[in-house]
Amino acid sequence: MYSKQVLTTAIAAALTLSAGAVAQETVGPNGEAATPSTEIALTSAELEQVKGGNHTAALLWHTSSDFTNAVTAGARDEFERLGIEVVAVTDAGFDSARQQTDVETVMARNPSVILSLPLDPVSSAVAFRDAREAGVSLVFLSNVPNGYEQGTDYVTIVTDDLFQMGKQAADALAASLGGKGKVAWIFHDAAYYVTNQRDNAFKTTIEKDYPNIEIVDSQGISDPARAEEIANALLLKTPDLDGVYATWAEPAEGVLAALRASGNDHTKVVTLDLSEPVALDMVKDGNVTAIIADEAYELGRAMATAGAYGLLDKAAPPFVVAPALTVQKANVNEGYQRSLRRDAPDSILKALN
Repeated sequence: MYSKQVLTTAIAAALTLSAGAVAQETVGPNGEAATPSTEIALTSAELEQVKGGNHTAALLWHTSSDFTNAVTAGARDEFERLGIEVVAVTDAGFDSARQQTDVETVMARNPSVILSLPLDPVSSAVAFRDAREAGVSLVFLSNVPNGYEQGTDYVTIVTDDLFQMGKQAADALAASLGGKGKVAWIFHDAAYYVTNQRDNAFKTTIEKDYPNIEIVDSQGISDPARAEEIANALLLKTPDLDGVYATWAEPAEGVLAALRASGNDHTKVVTLDLSEPVALDMVKDGNVTAIIADEAYELGRAMATAGAYGLLDKAAPPFVVAPALTVQKANVNEGYQRSLRRDAPDSILKALN
Protein backbone atom coordinates (compact mmCIF):
# COMPACT_ATOMS: atom_id res chain seq x y z
CA MET A 1 0.00 0.00 0.00
CA TYR A 2 1.72 3.26 1.05
CA SER A 3 4.70 1.48 2.63
CA LYS A 4 3.34 2.44 6.01
CA GLN A 5 4.55 -1.03 7.00
CA VAL A 6 8.17 0.12 7.17
CA LEU A 7 7.54 3.07 9.46
CA THR A 8 9.44 2.60 12.71
CA THR A 9 8.40 3.06 16.29
CA ALA A 10 10.04 6.49 16.22
CA ILE A 11 7.47 7.72 13.71
CA ALA A 12 4.52 5.93 15.20
CA ALA A 13 1.48 7.55 16.71
CA ALA A 14 1.02 6.06 20.17
CA LEU A 15 -1.90 3.70 20.44
CA THR A 16 -1.31 0.51 22.40
CA LEU A 17 -1.97 -3.01 21.23
CA SER A 18 -4.45 -3.60 23.99
CA ALA A 19 -6.46 -0.51 23.05
CA GLY A 20 -6.54 -1.64 19.45
CA ALA A 21 -7.77 -5.06 20.49
CA VAL A 22 -10.72 -3.60 22.38
CA ALA A 23 -11.90 -1.31 19.58
CA GLN A 24 -14.64 -2.67 17.33
CA GLU A 25 -14.21 0.06 14.73
CA THR A 26 -11.43 2.23 13.37
CA VAL A 27 -10.41 5.19 15.51
CA GLY A 28 -7.86 7.93 14.89
CA PRO A 29 -4.45 8.35 16.56
CA ASN A 30 -6.06 10.36 19.36
CA GLY A 31 -9.21 8.26 19.56
CA GLU A 32 -11.16 10.23 16.92
CA ALA A 33 -14.31 8.61 15.55
CA ALA A 34 -14.12 7.66 11.88
CA THR A 35 -16.12 9.28 9.09
CA PRO A 36 -16.43 7.39 5.74
CA SER A 37 -14.58 9.10 2.90
CA THR A 38 -17.78 9.04 0.82
CA GLU A 39 -19.13 11.78 3.11
CA ILE A 40 -16.33 14.17 2.10
CA ALA A 41 -17.92 16.16 -0.72
CA LEU A 42 -18.65 19.69 -1.91
CA THR A 43 -21.90 21.27 -3.00
CA SER A 44 -22.16 22.72 -6.50
CA ALA A 45 -21.89 26.23 -5.05
CA GLU A 46 -18.78 25.28 -3.04
CA LEU A 47 -17.22 23.72 -6.14
CA GLU A 48 -17.69 26.92 -8.12
CA GLN A 49 -16.30 28.99 -5.26
CA VAL A 50 -13.13 26.88 -5.13
CA LYS A 51 -12.76 26.98 -8.91
CA GLY A 52 -12.71 30.76 -8.85
CA GLY A 53 -9.96 30.99 -6.26
CA ASN A 54 -6.82 30.41 -8.40
CA HIS A 55 -5.60 27.91 -5.82
CA THR A 56 -2.56 25.60 -6.03
CA ALA A 57 -1.59 22.38 -4.29
CA ALA A 58 1.54 20.42 -3.38
CA LEU A 59 1.76 16.69 -2.61
CA LEU A 60 4.63 15.97 -0.21
CA TRP A 61 4.91 12.21 0.09
CA HIS A 62 6.98 10.03 2.39
CA THR A 63 8.08 7.68 -0.41
CA SER A 64 7.43 6.65 -3.99
CA SER A 65 5.43 3.46 -4.52
CA ASP A 66 2.41 1.99 -6.27
CA PHE A 67 0.42 3.19 -3.30
CA THR A 68 1.57 6.81 -3.39
CA ASN A 69 1.19 6.83 -7.18
CA ALA A 70 -2.46 5.81 -6.74
CA VAL A 71 -3.04 8.38 -3.98
CA THR A 72 -1.46 11.01 -6.24
CA ALA A 73 -3.70 10.00 -9.14
CA GLY A 74 -6.81 10.34 -6.98
CA ALA A 75 -5.68 13.72 -5.69
CA ARG A 76 -4.69 15.02 -9.14
CA ASP A 77 -8.02 14.05 -10.68
CA GLU A 78 -9.96 15.73 -7.88
CA PHE A 79 -7.78 18.85 -7.95
CA GLU A 80 -8.35 19.10 -11.69
CA ARG A 81 -12.11 18.92 -11.09
CA LEU A 82 -11.73 21.68 -8.50
CA GLY A 83 -9.64 23.90 -10.76
CA ILE A 84 -6.62 23.61 -8.44
CA GLU A 85 -3.18 23.37 -10.07
CA VAL A 86 -0.73 20.82 -8.63
CA VAL A 87 2.59 22.69 -8.51
CA ALA A 88 4.80 20.05 -6.81
CA VAL A 89 4.98 16.35 -5.99
CA THR A 90 7.90 15.25 -3.79
CA ASP A 91 9.32 12.01 -2.33
CA ALA A 92 11.12 12.22 1.02
CA GLY A 93 12.49 8.68 0.80
CA PHE A 94 11.47 8.03 4.43
CA ASP A 95 13.89 10.76 5.52
CA SER A 96 12.42 13.24 8.04
CA ALA A 97 15.10 15.85 7.34
CA ARG A 98 14.43 15.59 3.63
CA GLN A 99 10.72 16.00 4.25
CA GLN A 100 11.41 19.26 6.09
CA THR A 101 13.51 20.43 3.15
CA ASP A 102 10.68 19.50 0.79
CA VAL A 103 8.25 21.63 2.79
CA GLU A 104 10.66 24.59 2.82
CA THR A 105 11.26 24.30 -0.92
CA VAL A 106 7.58 24.00 -1.78
CA MET A 107 6.58 26.91 0.46
CA ALA A 108 8.52 29.20 -1.91
CA ARG A 109 5.73 28.46 -4.41
CA ASN A 110 3.02 29.55 -1.96
CA PRO A 111 0.69 26.53 -2.29
CA SER A 112 -2.86 26.92 -1.04
CA VAL A 113 -3.11 23.22 -0.09
CA ILE A 114 -0.55 20.64 1.04
CA LEU A 115 -1.26 16.91 1.26
CA SER A 116 1.33 14.83 3.12
CA LEU A 117 2.12 11.90 5.40
CA PRO A 118 4.20 13.33 8.28
CA LEU A 119 7.06 10.90 8.75
CA ASP A 120 7.92 11.74 12.33
CA PRO A 121 5.38 13.39 14.67
CA VAL A 122 8.15 15.32 16.45
CA SER A 123 10.23 16.62 13.55
CA SER A 124 7.19 17.14 11.34
CA ALA A 125 5.78 19.59 13.91
CA VAL A 126 8.73 21.79 12.95
CA ALA A 127 8.70 20.83 9.26
CA PHE A 128 5.13 21.98 8.69
CA ARG A 129 5.26 24.99 11.02
CA ASP A 130 5.77 27.58 8.28
CA ALA A 131 2.94 26.09 6.24
CA ARG A 132 0.66 26.08 9.27
CA GLU A 133 1.51 29.68 10.15
CA ALA A 134 0.96 30.76 6.53
CA GLY A 135 -2.58 29.39 6.68
CA VAL A 136 -2.00 26.59 4.15
CA SER A 137 -4.82 24.05 4.07
CA LEU A 138 -3.00 20.99 5.48
CA VAL A 139 -4.42 17.49 5.07
CA PHE A 140 -2.48 14.58 6.53
CA LEU A 141 -2.35 10.91 5.59
CA SER A 142 -2.40 8.54 8.60
CA ASN A 143 -0.11 10.54 10.92
CA VAL A 144 -0.30 13.99 12.50
CA PRO A 145 2.47 16.25 13.86
CA ASN A 146 2.72 16.52 17.63
CA GLY A 147 0.78 19.39 19.11
CA TYR A 148 -1.25 20.16 15.99
CA GLU A 149 -4.94 20.82 16.58
CA GLN A 150 -7.54 19.62 14.09
CA GLY A 151 -9.63 22.41 12.65
CA THR A 152 -7.02 25.00 13.62
CA ASP A 153 -3.66 23.72 12.41
CA TYR A 154 -4.81 21.11 9.90
CA VAL A 155 -8.04 20.13 8.19
CA THR A 156 -8.24 16.39 8.86
CA ILE A 157 -6.45 13.03 8.85
CA VAL A 158 -7.34 10.53 6.11
CA THR A 159 -6.43 6.84 6.26
CA ASP A 160 -7.77 3.31 5.70
CA ASP A 161 -10.70 1.68 7.46
CA LEU A 162 -8.21 -0.17 9.64
CA PHE A 163 -10.62 -2.33 11.62
CA GLN A 164 -12.34 -3.48 8.44
CA MET A 165 -9.00 -4.50 6.93
CA GLY A 166 -8.25 -6.80 9.86
CA LYS A 167 -11.81 -8.07 10.07
CA GLN A 168 -11.96 -8.90 6.36
CA ALA A 169 -8.65 -10.75 6.71
CA ALA A 170 -10.14 -12.86 9.51
CA ASP A 171 -13.33 -13.53 7.54
CA ALA A 172 -11.40 -14.55 4.42
CA LEU A 173 -9.07 -16.90 6.30
CA ALA A 174 -11.98 -18.43 8.21
CA ALA A 175 -13.88 -19.04 4.99
CA SER A 176 -10.89 -20.82 3.45
CA LEU A 177 -10.67 -23.07 6.52
CA GLY A 178 -14.36 -23.88 6.65
CA GLY A 179 -14.65 -22.06 9.96
CA LYS A 180 -12.35 -24.35 11.94
CA GLY A 181 -8.66 -24.98 12.46
CA LYS A 182 -5.45 -23.79 14.10
CA VAL A 183 -3.91 -20.48 13.03
CA ALA A 184 -0.92 -18.33 13.86
CA TRP A 185 -1.01 -14.54 14.27
CA ILE A 186 2.09 -12.61 13.14
CA PHE A 187 1.56 -9.01 14.25
CA HIS A 188 3.57 -5.79 13.96
CA ASP A 189 5.62 -5.44 17.14
CA ALA A 190 5.65 -1.63 17.36
CA ALA A 191 3.35 1.06 18.73
CA TYR A 192 1.94 2.28 15.41
CA TYR A 193 -1.79 2.80 15.42
CA VAL A 194 -2.30 1.85 11.76
CA THR A 195 -0.85 -1.66 11.97
CA ASN A 196 -1.93 -2.13 15.59
CA GLN A 197 -5.60 -1.64 14.72
CA ARG A 198 -5.44 -3.83 11.64
CA ASP A 199 -3.66 -6.65 13.48
CA ASN A 200 -5.90 -6.55 16.52
CA ALA A 201 -9.04 -6.42 14.40
CA PHE A 202 -8.00 -9.78 12.93
CA LYS A 203 -7.43 -11.28 16.37
CA THR A 204 -10.62 -9.81 17.82
CA THR A 205 -12.73 -11.08 14.91
CA ILE A 206 -11.33 -14.62 15.11
CA GLU A 207 -11.90 -14.78 18.87
CA LYS A 208 -15.38 -13.23 18.71
CA ASP A 209 -16.88 -14.71 15.54
CA TYR A 210 -15.12 -18.05 14.97
CA PRO A 211 -15.21 -20.25 18.09
CA ASN A 212 -13.86 -23.27 16.18
CA ILE A 213 -10.72 -21.46 15.05
CA GLU A 214 -7.96 -21.30 17.63
CA ILE A 215 -5.02 -18.90 17.53
CA VAL A 216 -2.44 -21.40 18.74
CA ASP A 217 0.59 -19.12 18.44
CA SER A 218 1.35 -15.41 18.22
CA GLN A 219 4.58 -13.74 17.21
CA GLY A 220 5.46 -10.06 16.94
CA ILE A 221 7.68 -8.83 14.14
CA SER A 222 9.46 -5.52 13.65
CA ASP A 223 11.93 -6.57 10.94
CA PRO A 224 10.24 -8.11 7.86
CA ALA A 225 13.50 -9.91 7.05
CA ARG A 226 12.83 -12.20 10.05
CA ALA A 227 9.46 -13.41 8.73
CA GLU A 228 10.81 -16.62 7.20
CA GLU A 229 12.68 -17.47 10.40
CA ILE A 230 9.55 -16.83 12.48
CA ALA A 231 7.39 -18.89 10.14
CA ASN A 232 9.85 -21.81 10.28
CA ALA A 233 9.65 -21.77 14.09
CA LEU A 234 5.85 -21.69 14.00
CA LEU A 235 5.72 -24.63 11.59
CA LEU A 236 8.22 -26.61 13.65
CA LYS A 237 6.06 -26.10 16.74
CA THR A 238 2.75 -26.77 14.93
CA PRO A 239 3.40 -28.79 11.74
CA ASP A 240 -0.33 -29.09 11.02
CA LEU A 241 -0.96 -25.36 11.22
CA ASP A 242 -4.01 -24.52 9.10
CA GLY A 243 -3.56 -20.80 8.62
CA VAL A 244 -1.30 -17.79 9.14
CA TYR A 245 -2.11 -14.10 9.38
CA ALA A 246 0.87 -11.95 8.31
CA THR A 247 0.69 -8.29 9.27
CA TRP A 248 1.49 -6.99 5.76
CA ALA A 249 2.68 -8.27 2.40
CA GLU A 250 6.46 -8.16 2.92
CA PRO A 251 6.41 -10.46 5.98
CA ALA A 252 3.89 -12.61 4.10
CA GLU A 253 6.54 -13.18 1.42
CA GLY A 254 8.83 -14.59 4.13
CA VAL A 255 6.04 -16.85 5.36
CA LEU A 256 5.53 -18.13 1.81
CA ALA A 257 9.25 -18.86 1.50
CA ALA A 258 9.12 -20.98 4.65
CA LEU A 259 6.05 -22.87 3.46
CA ARG A 260 7.60 -23.60 0.07
CA ALA A 261 10.88 -24.73 1.60
CA SER A 262 9.00 -27.26 3.72
CA GLY A 263 6.79 -28.42 0.84
CA ASN A 264 3.73 -27.20 2.71
CA ASP A 265 0.72 -26.68 0.44
CA HIS A 266 -1.81 -27.01 3.27
CA THR A 267 -1.40 -23.86 5.37
CA LYS A 268 -3.46 -20.91 4.15
CA VAL A 269 -2.08 -17.37 4.36
CA VAL A 270 -3.91 -14.05 4.53
CA THR A 271 -2.22 -10.65 4.56
CA LEU A 272 -2.78 -6.95 3.95
CA ASP A 273 -1.66 -4.66 1.09
CA LEU A 274 -1.19 -5.60 -2.55
CA SER A 275 2.09 -7.24 -3.53
CA GLU A 276 2.99 -8.88 -6.84
CA PRO A 277 4.74 -11.96 -5.33
CA VAL A 278 1.90 -12.56 -2.86
CA ALA A 279 -0.83 -12.01 -5.46
CA LEU A 280 0.99 -14.28 -7.91
CA ASP A 281 0.99 -17.10 -5.36
CA MET A 282 -2.73 -16.52 -4.85
CA VAL A 283 -3.70 -16.71 -8.52
CA LYS A 284 -1.55 -19.84 -8.92
CA ASP A 285 -3.65 -21.51 -6.19
CA GLY A 286 -0.79 -21.47 -3.73
CA ASN A 287 -0.98 -20.87 0.01
CA VAL A 288 -2.36 -17.32 -0.16
CA THR A 289 -6.14 -17.25 0.08
CA ALA A 290 -6.76 -13.49 0.15
CA ILE A 291 -5.14 -10.07 0.29
CA ILE A 292 -6.95 -7.19 1.98
CA ALA A 293 -6.24 -3.86 0.29
CA ASP A 294 -7.19 -0.24 0.78
CA GLU A 295 -8.65 2.05 -1.87
CA ALA A 296 -5.58 4.23 -2.35
CA TYR A 297 -7.08 6.27 -5.21
CA GLU A 298 -10.05 7.13 -2.99
CA LEU A 299 -7.66 8.24 -0.25
CA GLY A 300 -6.19 10.79 -2.66
CA ARG A 301 -9.62 11.94 -3.82
CA ALA A 302 -10.79 12.44 -0.23
CA MET A 303 -7.60 14.27 0.77
CA ALA A 304 -7.92 16.69 -2.14
CA THR A 305 -11.58 17.38 -1.35
CA ALA A 306 -10.69 17.90 2.31
CA GLY A 307 -8.07 20.40 1.17
CA ALA A 308 -10.90 22.38 -0.43
CA TYR A 309 -12.75 22.28 2.90
CA GLY A 310 -9.82 24.20 4.36
CA LEU A 311 -9.93 26.79 1.58
CA LEU A 312 -13.63 27.33 2.24
CA ASP A 313 -13.27 27.36 6.05
CA LYS A 314 -15.74 24.47 5.98
CA ALA A 315 -15.71 22.30 9.08
CA ALA A 316 -14.31 18.83 8.38
CA PRO A 317 -14.61 15.66 10.46
CA PRO A 318 -11.34 15.02 12.34
CA PHE A 319 -10.67 11.53 10.99
CA VAL A 320 -11.70 10.12 7.60
CA VAL A 321 -11.38 6.53 6.38
CA ALA A 322 -11.49 4.99 2.90
CA PRO A 323 -12.97 1.52 2.31
CA ALA A 324 -11.15 -1.80 2.50
CA LEU A 325 -11.61 -4.57 -0.05
CA THR A 326 -10.95 -8.29 -0.10
CA VAL A 327 -8.89 -9.33 -3.13
CA GLN A 328 -8.93 -12.98 -4.18
CA LYS A 329 -8.12 -14.88 -7.35
CA ALA A 330 -11.57 -14.29 -8.83
CA ASN A 331 -11.38 -10.50 -8.52
CA VAL A 332 -7.66 -9.77 -8.50
CA ASN A 333 -7.66 -7.42 -11.49
CA GLU A 334 -10.75 -5.64 -10.21
CA GLY A 335 -8.97 -5.31 -6.87
CA TYR A 336 -5.95 -3.66 -8.48
CA GLN A 337 -8.25 -1.31 -10.37
CA ARG A 338 -10.25 -0.31 -7.30
CA SER A 339 -7.20 0.09 -5.10
CA LEU A 340 -4.51 1.44 -7.43
CA ARG A 341 -6.50 2.38 -10.58
CA ARG A 342 -4.32 0.18 -12.77
CA ASP A 343 -4.29 -3.37 -14.07
CA ALA A 344 -2.66 -6.14 -12.09
CA PRO A 345 1.00 -6.79 -13.07
CA ASP A 346 1.59 -8.76 -16.27
CA SER A 347 2.86 -11.79 -14.36
CA ILE A 348 -0.48 -12.07 -12.56
CA LEU A 349 -2.57 -11.52 -15.69
CA LYS A 350 -0.55 -14.18 -17.53
CA ALA A 351 -1.00 -16.64 -14.66
CA LEU A 352 -4.75 -16.02 -14.74
CA ASN A 353 -4.85 -16.81 -18.44
